[in-house]
Amino acid sequence: MSINGQLPPKARLLRAAAELLANSGGSAVSTRQITQLAGVTAPTLYHHFGDKEGLFDAVVAAGFDEYVAGERDFAPSGQPLEDIRRMWDNHVQFGLKQPELYLVMFGNIRPENRPAIVADAEALMEEMLNKAAVSGQLNVPPKEAARSILAANVGMTLMLIAEKVPERNLELSAMTRDAMIFAVSTEQARDNGSVDSGKSSVVVAAIALNAALQASHSDQLSSSELKLFLEWLHRISNSSTS
Repeated sequence: MSINGQLPPKARLLRAAAELLANSGGSAVSTRQITQLAGVTAPTLYHHFGDKEGLFDAVVAAGFDEYVAGERDFAPSGQPLEDIRRMWDNHVQFGLKQPELYLVMFGNIRPENRPAIVADAEALMEEMLNKAAVSGQLNVPPKEAARSILAANVGMTLMLIAEKVPERNLELSAMTRDAMIFAVSTEQARDNGSVDSGKSSVVVAAIALNAALQASHSDQLSSSELKLFLEWLHRISNSSTS
């Protein structure tokens, strides 16, 4: 590993920390390792970041800012599920272009310790899926759809990062992406002849209305009425369609 000595000290520290974390295999990374790789002294690290943990937080924050910029760097098509496909592809490309940073953000998972970065990424995807729900395109609530799709998206990206570049199969990524979107969208209910269409329509409508009310913050109902109404809708939208 080497860091471009032409970069400013702060940038070198960020790069060094990201590379060391990504290649640590879960082992601790010392301040000494970071400063040696960055070619700076410990006081320089403390000056810019306060301490080592502050530097690690900055690595993740910078990575997430770049990730969010990529996820939002397109004009909405007016077709939310199509935009989800583009978000999936952007996510994969971000990971393949910056594997060390991606592994710091999404690869360092510890048991029973859900990183805030994952919750933030889910919220970003849920925001887009909420639009799909409002238009009646989801057969599960947006939050559940977001968690399922992001889990598959992260898993696929980590798998591709682990493979040698000539062996990476981006067609497999596209197949997985489309399968996940199909699984949470209303096309599945329409194509499945064993599903009772009347009940399916009620569930889809409940999901759509639930999403619309939460997005609009309607003032036509009192807070207690809205809470009760949303609870009913939530029960309907989580009921079985079979």
